[in-house]
Amino acid sequence: MVDRFPGYDVLAKADSESWDAITRRIVAERIVLTERGDVLSDRQRLTLRAVVDRITPQPPGRPPINATALLLERMAGADGEGFRHHRLPPLRAAWSRGLDALEAEACAHHGRAFDTLDGDAQDRLLRLAEAGEASDPAWGDMPPAIFFSWRLVPDVVAAYWSHPSAWSAMGFGGPASPRGYVRLDADRRDPWESSEYVERRGHAA
Repeated sequence: MVDRFPGYDVLAKADSESWDAITRRIVAERIVLTERGDVLSDRQRLTLRAVVDRITPQPPGRPPINATALLLERMAGADGEGFRHHRLPPLRAAWSRGLDALEAEACAHHGRAFDTLDGDAQDRLLRLAEAGEASDPAWGDMPPAIFFSWRLVPDVVAAYWSHPSAWSAMGFGGPASPRGYVRLDADRRDPWESSEYVERRGHAA
């Protein structure tokens, strides 16, 4: 895989006028955040880590992204989102049931825990959920396809892309507080944003 933004690190501007003290603090807290042990069971956290790894692999050559820790922190929050699919329970309850159900599917299909399966087997179980074809009683009245499309993928992806290592990997300039972004037209970038590396026919452009 070609690094489209080689050498770019959004954290290089952390001490510049681009970020204020609050932005620096929030980003720093995200980087060092560790997994909470008071949100899900030990078994559920093992399954969650495996799910996160299948949905959002670590960016090659970049600092690791603690997406599982970020998602657990979100689950621990007392505030609701203000909306949810009418067939899903609240965030934490939906994840708890969904992870238990994925674990039950793994045991039913393979006789092993989800996190001990190889990537292909994990992907097949996730595809069953995505297609609405997962059928273990552990799902209860929560449709697996709705859990997958409304909860699993959006929550994991949101956690992953909230980390500065992911921002650097896609050349994103990160939060723009207080400076903001100036050039908002297509194919234009501000001077402090990364320039993309493009490889065409074996030559860098």
